[in-house]
Amino acid sequence: MINYTHEHWMQRALELANLAETKGEVPVGAVLVKENAIVGEGYNQVITLNDPTGHAEILALRDAATFFKNYRLPETTLYVTIEPCSMCASAIVHARIKHLVFAANEPKAGAIVSQGCFFENDYLNHQTTYQGGVLQQECSQLISDFFKLKRQK
Repeated sequence: MINYTHEHWMQRALELANLAETKGEVPVGAVLVKENAIVGEGYNQVITLNDPTGHAEILALRDAATFFKNYRLPETTLYVTIEPCSMCASAIVHARIKHLVFAANEPKAGAIVSQGCFFENDYLNHQTTYQGGVLQQECSQLISDFFKLKRQK
């Protein structure tokens, strides 16, 4: 069996982010992996679904919860093209995600390292480990280009 790298899974999340962009959504993608296989995927669909919770991370967690028929998703790793917001960080903890890997920091709303350190709160009953920077340049460029084009319009 092949053990895929963080870059491999983040590349899939980046593909999903590109799909979000083609639909006019902020280009963010997420992939949930367990035992070297994708168990959930999502990309931003806030506009498409008319749903403020339609973030890539939330949709990937919902996809996996449906797959497992369980809202708890232990021993999984979530790959996201940008640092999660506070809503998504909370959902990650509630789903019992073991590890989070994100590409680019989100200086305005990132709740993992940029605008707060949500996972460091003592009151949490589950600890999620994390790392950032995987395919950071590619994911940062996608987001930057998206908003640059939006401002030009």
